[in-house]
Amino acid sequence: MFFEQVIGQQETQERLQQLVREERLPHALMLCGPAGCGKMALAIGFAKLLLSQRPKNESNSMFGEEPASMFGEEEAVAVESPMLRKLEHPDLHFTYPTIKLPSMGSDHKPVSDDFASEWHEMVTAGPYFTLAQWLEQMGGENQQAIITAGESDALIRKLSLKSSQGGYKVSIIWLPERMNIECANKILKLLEEPPQQTVFIMVCQEPDRLLETIRSRVQRIDVRRIADEDIRQALVSQRGLSDDQAQRISRMAGGSWLTALEMLSADSENELFLDMFQTLMRLAYMRKIKDLKAWSERMAGMGRERQKRFLEYFLRLVRENFMYNFQQQELCYMTQREEDFAQNFARFINEANILPISNLATRAIRDIGQNANAKIVFFDMALQMIVLLIQK
Repeated sequence: MFFEQVIGQQETQERLQQLVREERLPHALMLCGPAGCGKMALAIGFAKLLLSQRPKNESNSMFGEEPASMFGEEEAVAVESPMLRKLEHPDLHFTYPTIKLPSMGSDHKPVSDDFASEWHEMVTAGPYFTLAQWLEQMGGENQQAIITAGESDALIRKLSLKSSQGGYKVSIIWLPERMNIECANKILKLLEEPPQQTVFIMVCQEPDRLLETIRSRVQRIDVRRIADEDIRQALVSQRGLSDDQAQRISRMAGGSWLTALEMLSADSENELFLDMFQTLMRLAYMRKIKDLKAWSERMAGMGRERQKRFLEYFLRLVRENFMYNFQQQELCYMTQREEDFAQNFARFINEANILPISNLATRAIRDIGQNANAKIVFFDMALQMIVLLIQK
């Protein structure tokens, strides 16, 4: 009932429910895993479970004063309220990266409440979404979203209040690795001295970017990629695909429901990225310097988050062409368009240049992340591709 939006992940669902049944609930959990594996869906489902506990002898919505009555000798009954179904429960708090809009004052530190309506619209539409989609929802595709110190102050105030329903207060922090250092230190203090009956659920994609002291104060649960069969079944039941279509997409999705959804979209961003990849390789092969400069300027016109996503796509396609070149089709995961291009292009990706090309893209991701001039980064990358493509 509570995890109905989760694709697969039965093992993790059972583990979370077991924590409640056995009364071994930590004050802070961190769900870690790759994009599209369902971390946010699991977090929301678990939050609903915690906020829905009602002892059997309770007829009203309030708990007694003794917290232990929630999971004491009497068996608890889970009741999902209309507030929870709409994610409007007063004891459920979301924290997420935000941006600074031009309309905000110079001294204002953006907080989650500034974008509460946009967040509610996105999360109620479905718990599978990306940071890029969230940036678009906020209207800041060209900005880098962070969680500010103002957010930690706001969260401390919210959690200092008594639970409105007499039970748990649940704080879901999406992408805590995007906290700035001031915010991270304040959240650390909150984790060290958590408010009574409060559970923190962090939904993390890059845990290594978090302070070690924060990582040491949470119980980490690693969420695996979704099984291909679970994605296939969901595509058939939820999207009405045929078994053959669902099988191909589930295999290429690589355990990510987000990737599977992207592949269903006719205007998928990957279509644009494939066009840009093909253009780069053709121009580099023909050594058209002027056109490569125009290509780099077009890339520079995209937002930094999209630029990084293109470079990640670039890395994936280089790897797939390398495997295709060695006739390892069973290890290739490409769309039909990508495979059509690989038939003629794959021979240019070989053991002599695969590592230099991969390192080139990896450095570009680093440079873009450090706010380097995008025109210079992509033009340099394009010029180096001229030399790398002729290596054998």
